[in-house]
Amino acid sequence: MEENNIKLQVAGFLDNSLVNGGGMRSVLFVSGCRHNCQGCHNKAMQDFNYGDSIYLKEILSRIEGNMPIIRGVTLSGGEPFEQAEELYQLSLGIKTLGLSIWCYTGYTFEQLAECNNHSRKKLLNSIDVLVDGKFQIDKKYKGLKYMGSSNQRIINVKDSIKEHKIIQIKY
Repeated sequence: MEENNIKLQVAGFLDNSLVNGGGMRSVLFVSGCRHNCQGCHNKAMQDFNYGDSIYLKEILSRIEGNMPIIRGVTLSGGEPFEQAEELYQLSLGIKTLGLSIWCYTGYTFEQLAECNNHSRKKLLNSIDVLVDGKFQIDKKYKGLKYMGSSNQRIINVKDSIKEHKIIQIKY
């Protein structure tokens, strides 16, 4: 992995969480988002300059320090696919640790799978579970697990790519 000289604009980091994906996970919040969803709970993170510029090797070291407590890492934001190349490089290191990757995005799986952006496609292919779709405040209710609004889907990325159709995970 080339993480020695690559930096990521980071809005925040949780060493461990049970509410940002299946099992105990570290959560990386990245800066920058263009979706501007009404009712966004991470509004400050929409700013591409919010937070700190951190070397990938430092992030990976912090993730490694949370093992064996965590089962994986969740990428959130902001919008992770706005820093797709950097997160793809980080994902290579995460995978060498044997951890799963969840990712929250305002894009749909179809938008990412069909886009011409090579970095976004590489990042998508490195993710195990994608929670997709813009947050819609009128579709928010308390009974949702791992989703902010009912229009969002929890997708098994590997199976969806293999089967050429959306394979959702139900919680």
